[in-house]
Amino acid sequence: MATNETHYTLPRPDFKKPVKVLLVVAPYYRDIADNLVKGAAAELDAAGATHEVIEVPGALEVPTAIRIAHRQSNFDGFVALGCVIRGETTHYETVCNDSSRAIQLLGLDTACIGNGILTVENMDQAVARADPDGQNKGGGAAAAALHLIALTRRFGKEDRGIGFLPSRDEYKLAGDPDGTPTA
Repeated sequence: MATNETHYTLPRPDFKKPVKVLLVVAPYYRDIADNLVKGAAAELDAAGATHEVIEVPGALEVPTAIRIAHRQSNFDGFVALGCVIRGETTHYETVCNDSSRAIQLLGLDTACIGNGILTVENMDQAVARADPDGQNKGGGAAAAALHLIALTRRFGKEDRGIGFLPSRDEYKLAGDPDGTPTA
């Protein structure tokens, strides 16, 4: 087990505007999921971010839930949490590969996601990685989401806006003869 290794951790980003994050959890292994959420929530709280938690049946449903929320809500980022433990069949590879690939594709399509879905060989590895006072992979996933949100805000436009602007013809119909909008 890699308990004695040290890793560099980026400093926590600072935010001028509030940050809202959705934790999407597959609680198949409840104790593991609860520890992942605890670690993620602590990291988000330390950054001053607000968060909500939703649960889905399994790791394969996590990316779908994130896509729904990304398209239909106002979250700045997402944390994917769950655990897949190798079994006797190839189902492990399917779940690990497909959930990871879907999360990566959502990230490439502008969703700021920290991936905290553990893919382990046994329960002991899962317990060590989920422990908020140990490897804290839930906290690490939340930190990753925060860094992506900070990058998006740094390089993104100020306001994404919602809805459509009326056409210039609609302004004319409203009584403005040259078609320029009036406040």
